[in-house]
Amino acid sequence: MKILVINAGSSSLKYQFINMDNQEVIAKGLCERIGIEGSRLKHKNSVKGTETVFEKPMKDHSDAIGMVIDALVSSECGVIASMDEIGAVGHRVVHGGENFADSCLIDEKVMNAIRDCIPLAPLHNPANIIGIEACKNLMPNVPQVAVFDTAFHQTMPKKAYMYALPYELYENNKIRKYGFHGTSHKFVSKEAEKLMGKPLKELKIVTCHLGNGSSVTAVKNGKCVDTSMGFTPLDGVVMGTRSGSIDPAVVTYLINNCGKTAKEVDTMLNKESGVFGVSGISSDFRDLSAAAADGNERANLAVEMFHYSVKKLIGTYAAAMGGIDAVVFTGGIGENDAKYRLAITDGLEFMGIKVDAEKNNIRGVVKDVSTDDAKVRTLVIPTNEELMIALDTQRLVER
Repeated sequence: MKILVINAGSSSLKYQFINMDNQEVIAKGLCERIGIEGSRLKHKNSVKGTETVFEKPMKDHSDAIGMVIDALVSSECGVIASMDEIGAVGHRVVHGGENFADSCLIDEKVMNAIRDCIPLAPLHNPANIIGIEACKNLMPNVPQVAVFDTAFHQTMPKKAYMYALPYELYENNKIRKYGFHGTSHKFVSKEAEKLMGKPLKELKIVTCHLGNGSSVTAVKNGKCVDTSMGFTPLDGVVMGTRSGSIDPAVVTYLINNCGKTAKEVDTMLNKESGVFGVSGISSDFRDLSAAAADGNERANLAVEMFHYSVKKLIGTYAAAMGGIDAVVFTGGIGENDAKYRLAITDGLEFMGIKVDAEKNNIRGVVKDVSTDDAKVRTLVIPTNEELMIALDTQRLVER
């Protein structure tokens, strides 16, 4: 079976076309500036190793999906003879609320539930819906599957996902912790099972998805029992431009004493804070590392705050699970930055976490980087959310 994986944004659409017989990505690409002047499709034929750029107006996501299909079946840059070879389409959907604890085949009931979650993800769910509807229009007989970022976290116990607010806010407005990056946390926890040589149902793992947006998750016996992102992706660790966890009274103070509007505070916390706000330089951790090495104190402080916020959660989640067998690093930073992994795990030797500096000197490969005598394993596992979406899609279509 060949599966098309779609990740639709407001003005962009990423895709991968995967042959599930060998899990090989045979084509992938990006539609940019949908509905905007200068739209184009970058399409890579992974079999031939070629890249083709199509510059053509895309007024909406239906046009974009149509161009993707045309590229896939093209005699020049395509990888299939006809649309009939597309066995199913897997869609990344950011928010499923409390409705979905697993991926699911899309029908009208599912579409309505995704629409109901628009207030919880106003920037993402509408784009996801547009991508699904475009595929349904162009491929009405091809099974469509929704894979939710929030689904993996729906196993959290109530004591973990509830906020200590008036209970009516949960009942009437569904204000609670949802968590995000669930597809990534699910994928790397399953891969950790292979490295550990023990069934996932017997393991206690802390997975650290670290990038410009970061989250940490406690996975006990294969199920999420807590995660750092909350009602929105703003909560948790210090991030590129997001503040992470702060005293909520800071918000009212900024409004009441600093003349800020609610919208201005929301923009500040999401787009002007994090390591960018502290450093005043950049949200890119590579820029911060370079600046810190040159003696920039604010850049160094921003990096140290990021390390510290992740380190604290590893300890917190070990306590929540009643122990820990492994820490997993993934995401752009987690997979690729050896110095950050060392800094985050430094001081956790009392928990049995000990990293071998030589083994740790790697980028983007699967490896156990623990010392031989470490009681808790430290694993580097590159994430593959597209493959996880494809695997879930295949499971649901073939069952």
